[in-house]
Amino acid sequence: MVNLIIDGKNVQVEEGTSILEAAKLVGVKIPTLCYLKGVNEIGACRACLVEIEGIDRLVASCDNVCTEGMVVHTNTARVFEARRTNVELLLSQHRVECPSCERNETCQLKKVAYDMGARSTDSYKNDYILIEWEKNVPIIRDESKCIKCYRCVSECEKVQTVNIWDMIGSGTHTSVGVKNHVKISESGCVFCGQCVTHCPTNALSVRNDISKVGGFNGALNNPEKVTVVQIAPAVRTAWGEEFGLSPEQANEKVLAAVLRRIGFDYVFDTNFTADLTIMEEGTEFLERFTHKDQYQWPMFTSCCPGWVRFVKTQFPEFTGNLSTAKSPQQMFGAVTKTYFAEKIGVAPENIYCVSIMPCSAKKAEIDIPNINDAAEGVKDVDCVLTTRELCRLIKAKNINVAAIEEEEFDSPLGTGSGAAVIFGATGGVMEAALRTCYYILTGENPNADETFKAVRASDSDKPWVEAEYNVAGNIVKAAVVNSLGNTRKLLNAIKDGEVEYDFVEVMACPGGCVGGGGQPIHYNEERAADRAKVVYNYDAKNVLRFSHENPEVQTLYADFLKAPCSELSHHLLHTDHFGWEAKWEAKSEN
Repeated sequence: MVNLIIDGKNVQVEEGTSILEAAKLVGVKIPTLCYLKGVNEIGACRACLVEIEGIDRLVASCDNVCTEGMVVHTNTARVFEARRTNVELLLSQHRVECPSCERNETCQLKKVAYDMGARSTDSYKNDYILIEWEKNVPIIRDESKCIKCYRCVSECEKVQTVNIWDMIGSGTHTSVGVKNHVKISESGCVFCGQCVTHCPTNALSVRNDISKVGGFNGALNNPEKVTVVQIAPAVRTAWGEEFGLSPEQANEKVLAAVLRRIGFDYVFDTNFTADLTIMEEGTEFLERFTHKDQYQWPMFTSCCPGWVRFVKTQFPEFTGNLSTAKSPQQMFGAVTKTYFAEKIGVAPENIYCVSIMPCSAKKAEIDIPNINDAAEGVKDVDCVLTTRELCRLIKAKNINVAAIEEEEFDSPLGTGSGAAVIFGATGGVMEAALRTCYYILTGENPNADETFKAVRASDSDKPWVEAEYNVAGNIVKAAVVNSLGNTRKLLNAIKDGEVEYDFVEVMACPGGCVGGGGQPIHYNEERAADRAKVVYNYDAKNVLRFSHENPEVQTLYADFLKAPCSELSHHLLHTDHFGWEAKWEAKSEN
């Protein structure tokens, strides 16, 4: 242990503890911009400077450790002026347009500058630059907003291990860009958006598609379009954060009412097609499980587009292990443009299908050719709005969400089970699938609260969670992993023969969809675990706990699809993960 004094307060900490973390223990607040605990501790922004007795220069508190007898001052006049000067230098390289910036309310630079009284002044030349960026990709970079904190570089390198971002240039021209100076669309970026949620400014953002939906020429203002919207499970855990509402106040029924106020014709729940996904993916798993010699093994889930893009670019040899089932988002679009279109007597091309998702990669998923076009050349889903975009749309419409009363989802695509809602948390897809597989094999429902609880991974500190189950004499080995850094470790372990599994669930974002790149941003706060508790609470309170008991899914099969993995189901609800080039390469290798 190490003893020191911070602003007159005695502190005892473990060796190796930074001054910044020690200060937090005694309630001393030190501003930061670049610091990300355990990921980015480089002292780049110099906003966290402190004064140490016996040392002439000021030091960054985030990357200097406590030593025995150290006496630290965090708020002297010298410290205050140095911090403010450093922040004003950052402002001189930052395009200040706060009123119109979408990060106006969550910008850490704005907060720190305001707290310090720092401002853009004539003392420093305004030296920001503008760089052209691709407009059709989900992740948008604005060089003029970048403060060179390198949080995005570290998050992508150390947590996600995709290594898209890098420090480029030198000297005063040092900045952040795509590694090897290629376009981001050519970089292997999986569009998970974790760089966006960890950016302290708006240098990185998710492409704004609000105008396609609610703009003057948007779908909501087009009388020829029937607008249909779906709400993903994880969205209900977080959208209320933007309005200071608890999950109980901002529940899914309030959100359904809000979306009707916005102007959507039909409001549905993605939980419906999460249940449908379980029916298709679970049936597919049992087919593969009983015919292992005919398939690549283990089977991987396929509902996370960031993960699917990752495996195809980083571990293409595992592409054949992916379930062919489309994601719930894409299944919803396929069912909407066929079954639902027929029910309401509207041509598929006249239905505009919008997804509200916690994910930025979903924006790329809707444009993947071999996933779409279930309804004869018509895209399954037309537009994806993130949770953050939804909240901005609500604000733009001046809707007082606190005064909105609950309303039910529309039918017949609005009913979801508890198994469906836990899709939002890491481990949820696996647990939901196992519940239904158990029923198919035994003819009985398992204990929904306990039987497969071991695959819940939201609180695990291990790279991945594994569990083994005996279901009607069949031993099923399951694994659940979230974040792409952990996924890389798992795939390497499978490649090297260190582990063997039958069924593997992968979510690209830490904590799963609840921690997705489109969720509300809170600087240096990771809320995925708390949001996961919300979805499990939804599950526990739901009258329906099993996907196979969803009455609207049962009707869909009886009236339209006939059976899980039927010929029509395969046409509408499944995909071929191999594009033409991948097929050609596989053929050439054989």
